[in-house]
Amino acid sequence: MRRRDFMVGAGVAAFAAISRERVRGANDRIGMALIGGGRRGREVMKAFLATGRVELSCICDVYDVQRGRATEALVKAGEKPYETNAIEDALNRRDVDAVLIGSPDHLHLTQTTAALRAGKHVYLEKPTTHNFDEGEKYIAAVKASNRVLQTGTQQRSGAHYRQAKEDIFERGKLGRVVFARAVWSDFPWQRRKIEPQPKPSGLDWEGFIGPAKKVPFEWVRYDAWRYFPDYGGGLLADILTHWADVAQWMMNEPAPESAVATGGIYQLRDGRVNPDTVNAILQYKGGWNLTFESTVLPVRNERASVFFEGTAGTLDIARDGYIFRPNKGEPQIVKSTENLEVAHVASFLDAVKTGAPPSAPVQVGVEACNPVHLAKAAYWHKRRMRFDAGGKKIVEDV
Repeated sequence: MRRRDFMVGAGVAAFAAISRERVRGANDRIGMALIGGGRRGREVMKAFLATGRVELSCICDVYDVQRGRATEALVKAGEKPYETNAIEDALNRRDVDAVLIGSPDHLHLTQTTAALRAGKHVYLEKPTTHNFDEGEKYIAAVKASNRVLQTGTQQRSGAHYRQAKEDIFERGKLGRVVFARAVWSDFPWQRRKIEPQPKPSGLDWEGFIGPAKKVPFEWVRYDAWRYFPDYGGGLLADILTHWADVAQWMMNEPAPESAVATGGIYQLRDGRVNPDTVNAILQYKGGWNLTFESTVLPVRNERASVFFEGTAGTLDIARDGYIFRPNKGEPQIVKSTENLEVAHVASFLDAVKTGAPPSAPVQVGVEACNPVHLAKAAYWHKRRMRFDAGGKKIVEDV
């Protein structure tokens, strides 16, 4: 059987365009502060700098070592952005127009609302909400600020994701979708062995704890904060956020009705509290289920994707493209080399400059976390959980 192959994405031409933009926009750059200089913050800031439309004015992190790592990774020789451990210092700077918040999840709300009150635009790494009740606070803060907030679900800026939405879902090519299966595993940075050590003199422990429960210093809580529900939601927050957003976007349903979840610490008994392996099933009013599975363990993980199964065909969509297989007819293979990170930050910068809506505004970020909070509740309560009739609370489904 013949196959029809398509190609979308950035490739060499787009990177040449980025280089041209770097020169053309050299005197019209947006001053940015990086809030949270860890691994993820540095990755996203590299994408911002690749556009040539941004000047890194400030690096803010509670740990001086992380500030140094960010400077080394991001700053050219001869340049020296301002460094601070206090977000207030960054937000008071006149050369900061926007902030990238790449800090741990439990700090997102307080840092975002502070930035918006200070008149700064915000690019917020996912997950938007750490707790379910934060959603309305985010929406109100953005509305009151008249500033742009882009949430970090970068699939929303992918050309092939938009193509799949328009060409396959809006035309009903899958028939009636019954299942969506989301998988993504093998995260080596979440299975490191963390040895105890004294608090470094350059670490602001109180700044790291922020609004979380006050506890004595433990190095593992800082260096592997994703292990602990106080600071992050583990695999459900890190991974389900992305794939549930894709599924809900394609299916036009912003929240599941109920969820069950199971899993546990199957191998990594190293003091972590969040599971190293988890499965969840989310049920939607439209008559379909989203099944999610993920482990930090080194299992075979050939294609991290969302797989939709409908009565007229299937769609397997990932960051490098998609495969649509109709029950009758030829498969359609769409390949993508687009840099989703660059595309997503470009959407944010366009919104700041022109007032165009960002591809993942605050409502999208909040809705991407709805299934996360429901699945987390199901996991910890060991019960089927649902939203109440008003959608304001998570309750046991009895």
